[in-house]
Amino acid sequence: MSHRFSAFLLGTAAVAASLALPGCNSEKASATEKSTPTAEAMSGTAATAADEQAAAGTAASAATTAAPDPSTIPASKANDAAAILARPQVPILCYHQIRDWRAKDSKNAKDYIVPVDAFKKHIQMLADSGYHTVLPDQLYAYLTTGAPLPSKPVMLTFDDTDLDQFTIAKPEMDKHGFKGVFFVMTVSLGRPNYMSKAQVKQLSDEGHVIGSHTWDHHNVKKYQGKDWETQIEKPTKTLEEITGKDIKYFAYPFGLWNPEAIPQLKQRGMVAAFVLAEKRDQQDPLFTIRRIIASGYWSAKTLHNSIVNSFDGK
Repeated sequence: MSHRFSAFLLGTAAVAASLALPGCNSEKASATEKSTPTAEAMSGTAATAADEQAAAGTAASAATTAAPDPSTIPASKANDAAAILARPQVPILCYHQIRDWRAKDSKNAKDYIVPVDAFKKHIQMLADSGYHTVLPDQLYAYLTTGAPLPSKPVMLTFDDTDLDQFTIAKPEMDKHGFKGVFFVMTVSLGRPNYMSKAQVKQLSDEGHVIGSHTWDHHNVKKYQGKDWETQIEKPTKTLEEITGKDIKYFAYPFGLWNPEAIPQLKQRGMVAAFVLAEKRDQQDPLFTIRRIIASGYWSAKTLHNSIVNSFDGK
């Protein structure tokens, strides 16, 4: 399968990556102060500690509370583009292959092939920096209603169904209790070096989210006639049969989309879709949620700087 790359912008401390596969954002938590006689009597240090503890409790509660199903959120909230766009973005990282580079790998290919040790350092950095992984239903509730998220939220997404996502990425995430979103390309299921149906089901059963990434990675901008059935409807049904769960989230192949695709996705049960690092659509931000490619060239420090600088500077 060929991969096209968009512009890849990387400064010494900041990155906005755009590669050829589907492709992040940050929210700053705040605590509401309460003025009570007890609080007023506390010393400044004690009061600060109490505030921090309250904020931590709020974040912990957000992390452990199950997000509502998107179908229970009023359409008026999902259609309020201005409110959605006004909320700080949550960082969303996009990974593809997790394996060591080979001699035949091109310079461009190495952007989306993350060496095993580099990936482990990425995940360790997120854990050490206090990031908490969030899943699409949480993100949807936050974007549409302002529902709270845990402190320093981040979403980890994986495209193309590569086997190393199951054998390498999942165990590393398990060490820290991290959950991710796996956008599955169904044509590859069971093929050598790709995940099997049983592995996809295991991911779903263990609390990860399975999303659609079409049947064979065909460019959405080129769909005509039966393409919507072949690329969206049939793969969605396949994934729902495998997982026993509704498939509600979609990642555009190559990160490429057009306005005509959005109503087609909505008609087929999708409630949100993910692009790469380009700007969100002003009318349908839920169907143009931004991600950035986690490059194979990035150190853990570069990844951290990219998260901070690519999503509202937070």
